[in-house]
Amino acid sequence: MIKITKFGGSSVANAEQFRKVKAIIEADPSRRFVVVSAAGKACKEDNKITDLLYLCHAHVQYHVDYHGIFDIIRKRFLDIRDELGLSLDLEKELDELDRSIPGLSVDELVSRGEYFTSLMMADFLHFPFVDAADVIKINFDGSIDFDSTDENLKFIMKDHDRFVLPGFYGSSPDGSIKVMSRGGSDITGSILAKCLKADLYENWTDVSGFLMADPRIVKDPPGIEMITYAELRELSYMGASVLHEDAVFPVKEANIPINILNTNHPEDKGTIILDTIPPEARDMAITGITGKKGFCALYITKRHMPESVGFCRRILSVFEKYGISVEHLPTGIDSIGMIVQEKYVHNCLYDIIAEIKEKAEPDDIKYIPNLALIATVGRNMSNRIGTSGKLFTALGKSDVNVRIMIQAFNEINILVGVDESDMEKGIRAIYDAFVKDR
Repeated sequence: MIKITKFGGSSVANAEQFRKVKAIIEADPSRRFVVVSAAGKACKEDNKITDLLYLCHAHVQYHVDYHGIFDIIRKRFLDIRDELGLSLDLEKELDELDRSIPGLSVDELVSRGEYFTSLMMADFLHFPFVDAADVIKINFDGSIDFDSTDENLKFIMKDHDRFVLPGFYGSSPDGSIKVMSRGGSDITGSILAKCLKADLYENWTDVSGFLMADPRIVKDPPGIEMITYAELRELSYMGASVLHEDAVFPVKEANIPINILNTNHPEDKGTIILDTIPPEARDMAITGITGKKGFCALYITKRHMPESVGFCRRILSVFEKYGISVEHLPTGIDSIGMIVQEKYVHNCLYDIIAEIKEKAEPDDIKYIPNLALIATVGRNMSNRIGTSGKLFTALGKSDVNVRIMIQAFNEINILVGVDESDMEKGIRAIYDAFVKDR
């Protein structure tokens, strides 16, 4: 059996966390391939190594001395090494990095957080270290070159049956270091799982999987033991962030389960993410509830809209011109809504409205600001008669006015738009109706 284990920044923030990782690896011989993030915050007042490296680059760009910040980075790494009693000689490489910072690309500079953290982890585990730049190949457009990555791994596996690999970065076709988006170490683990045909991808972090609702809104929500990839995508997009959303695709294609686990509480079951859930686990109508603020809508009406060929296309072309993604399109017989994130139209709203009037000749356009979207996600909702009625009854009893309602064709998500001031109240109302008294 092969398990890919990825440890996030909080899991490698200091020597104590390194010891927890080692105990987890040694507890299961199938945990032979380890992906490591850069050291995160060791305490609330601390800084993530990646943030400090980005700050070094910003100082260079503005011709400000960066050495004070780099000294903090150096100390963090050396403190971890010394407390673990490692014999690894980091000083030479850190000194070289210090001298070369002004000439490094931002990608190469920030990748050093994962690089040095992984070097120490490999030494501590007595595992070989494999540089991600020699394995993960990233095309110029940011997509993963899976064929080249697969070939590189086959070559490495001739000599190694286990290793530690830095997350977050790889190399471009020209050989330069290329980083992924923040949280990209999750993606590295997913790529490795796919290419090595792993049986399980374990993603170790500082929480015991996904919760049914945000604990800042709902008191003590239960954990989600099993969730489908589709449900995860819906919840993650709306703000339930435990796993980088792009980490889903490689393992989903290979039908490899993901287990979200807690480094600080390895005995917890966490959350298993699967393509389909076994019948015996299909219990509750809903899987999770989440919400996101910062939306607005343009409500556009036109008489006989269905007969106006190209009407929607002309409207969408205006948003495309301004580089704005339309997130949802609720429609009526003679109306259509364009739901977008407020921050993207803030500076060009009146220009957009003017161009829509010119191109589409609508009868009326109304702007609806300060919207929040609440997503109620569940693979079992379509099989439960009265789910929608129960949801809207709960919102009505709590005096939450529903401005917009959208249900996906796959029937795993009921999305409602409410005033931002009502979002928390709406989430609590839905939670109480479906979960609290269960």
